[in-house]
Amino acid sequence: MRIILTATVLLLLSSCSTYRTFKTPDISSENICGENITVQDTLVDIPSWKEMFTDQQLQQLIEKGIKSNTDLQIAHLNIEQAEALLRSSKLAYLPSFAFSPEGSVSKFNGSKASYTYNLSLTTQWELDISGRLRNSKEQARSSVLISQEYTKMVQTQLIASITNSYYTLVMLDEQLRITKESIINQKESLEVITELKSAGMQTEAAVNQATADYYNVLASAKDLEKQIYIVENSIALLINEAPHTIEHSLFANTDVLNVELSNNISLISLANRPDVREAEYALRNNFYGINVARAAFYPSISLSGSAGWTNNIGAIVNPGNLLSSALGSLTQPIFNRGVNKANFKIAEAQYEQSLLSFHKAILIAGNEVNSALTECQSSDEKRMFRQMQVLANKRALENSMELMKHSSTTYLEVLIAQNSLLQSKLVQVSDWFEGVQGRINLYKALGGGVY
Repeated sequence: MRIILTATVLLLLSSCSTYRTFKTPDISSENICGENITVQDTLVDIPSWKEMFTDQQLQQLIEKGIKSNTDLQIAHLNIEQAEALLRSSKLAYLPSFAFSPEGSVSKFNGSKASYTYNLSLTTQWELDISGRLRNSKEQARSSVLISQEYTKMVQTQLIASITNSYYTLVMLDEQLRITKESIINQKESLEVITELKSAGMQTEAAVNQATADYYNVLASAKDLEKQIYIVENSIALLINEAPHTIEHSLFANTDVLNVELSNNISLISLANRPDVREAEYALRNNFYGINVARAAFYPSISLSGSAGWTNNIGAIVNPGNLLSSALGSLTQPIFNRGVNKANFKIAEAQYEQSLLSFHKAILIAGNEVNSALTECQSSDEKRMFRQMQVLANKRALENSMELMKHSSTTYLEVLIAQNSLLQSKLVQVSDWFEGVQGRINLYKALGGGVY
């Protein structure tokens, strides 16, 4: 035992190198989000989703999704599993105990039965001289952090998906309203063309063209209704409900999303994104995995002992005699068929892989911020021009109708004006949705705010 204790002291001094503390790699902020976006080191507060998305009906849908979405529930269960492993790794420092009662009855040639028993309590304790247990505990703690960040990422994606689908529904509903309004106008135009044909001012071809155009708009309305049903079904799936009608605000009453557009982006906000943090903790996990693999090259020391009562010590006595023993063992790996070396190489490769994934996550974050800002700015710049286009098309249609009624102007010019006005109104709503979607994507790209 004295030899083992002496060896333990020497190994404690020599095995300090097996435990190394993880340090997050430095992140270069140069052109992370593109040349036109300045990345600053100060923290910029991002509003919570309730502050960002103030529409009450939307908030109700998001709350339902957070409570009942299947993917999010699975993510929470993953956290529970990781926490259980962490508790187990913390308890690995303590000695283990086992109670092993034994008994037997023997009888030979009709003699009186002989009863023997052994009530023993055994214990074993591994001394963490190589840091294996400590590094395993850090690995388990990293797994918990990974699961937590993954859950945040799933929740952020869920909120963004519900919000995107909700405003898609608002957009489609407005486009359907515009299309139905156009159907009424097309029907009136068809009636006018029919009357003008009866008066000899238009041809049968014009009536046929007007009829075809009218039914084309009717078919477009049906396509929009189908898309609305599909989007409603996707929202119902996100909140873990059967398909049903989704109540939503009208386009005219929709609140503007509370997000400030700026070319000054916080590096800390990017670093706090759930996917970036998850990649960082995965890197941390594999860092301590290298330490665990390195610890396998060092000897392990275990202390074990047993104590109990027995009546099987040469004579039958009841109550029995106290039986106790103590044992110390030192195991030095010499040849393990290359397993330890292979595990160490694998751990190093996994760390390098996670390091590449970490840098990739940062690049993805910067790319998404750049794309979202570009989408928002492009939509805002187009909005004024699109409004001018709608007004111009409206005047063109009015002039074409008047000319058709009082001159020999063909219906083709009216048809072109009607289609141009309808398309410009539909695209105007699409431009609005593009700006909303850009703000949702920017909110998501900046980490999703406070949870």
